[in-house]
Amino acid sequence: MEWVGIIGIGLIGMVIAVLLRQYKPEYAVFVSLAVGILVIGMLCSQLLPIFDELKTMLSKASLSLEYIAILIKSLGVCYLTQLASDACRDAGEIAISSKLELAGKITVLSLGLPLFGKLLEIVKQLIAI
Repeated sequence: MEWVGIIGIGLIGMVIAVLLRQYKPEYAVFVSLAVGILVIGMLCSQLLPIFDELKTMLSKASLSLEYIAILIKSLGVCYLTQLASDACRDAGEIAISSKLELAGKITVLSLGLPLFGKLLEIVKQLIAI
């Protein structure tokens, strides 16, 4: 039932941000950012059992835990990039928001390069058979 609390925090934050935007628009951005950080923090506790289950699945399949590490890092980059990008968009800085999204995409791509290398090795082995 933690999701009910997350939704409640989101709705309360939205109301506060809308009210502040009328009188002090510069503070509304901080409220939005704080709510986003709080929600992500609350979600982290729910992600731990999921990551533990993924580790168990990978170990049963005799796969390296390197893959789960890449997945976790990529998810972290995606979530934080989205949070920062949305905060910039709320502040009216669309250009900065777009650049942050591009930086996040490039970072995820660079994190996934080792997986791409492993995939190429597997393809080469399959072709050689």
